[in-house]
Amino acid sequence: MKEKILIVDDQFGIRILLNEVFQKEGYQTFQAANGVQALEIVTNHQPDLVLLDMKIPGMDGIEILKRMKVIEPEIRVIIMTAYGELDMIQEAKDLGALTHFAKPFDIDDIRAAVRKHIPQKTN
Repeated sequence: MKEKILIVDDQFGIRILLNEVFQKEGYQTFQAANGVQALEIVTNHQPDLVLLDMKIPGMDGIEILKRMKVIEPEIRVIIMTAYGELDMIQEAKDLGALTHFAKPFDIDDIRAAVRKHIPQKTN
């Protein structure tokens, strides 16, 4: 079974880029443009890892993270932010985020972090 990654970002281009990268790496990917979609995917598909943007209109990343943890307390989340908001990054880490990336990020760094946090099952 493929490991599942949920990509949550309101920027279409970033979702497409990450989606393409991780599908090529052999993961099953899901995309959400907002918190409502993200929570629906977490509920229905139980992703192994979530790449979560902090700056999303409506429900922000912190709120999405809090609600995901209610649905799935063990969910693994890597946060992404375009801003140097250290308090938000710290709050996300306090809520259980594994690590964070500042945008624009190096795709190889994200790939390495994903590999580290969900090593692929070998058959």
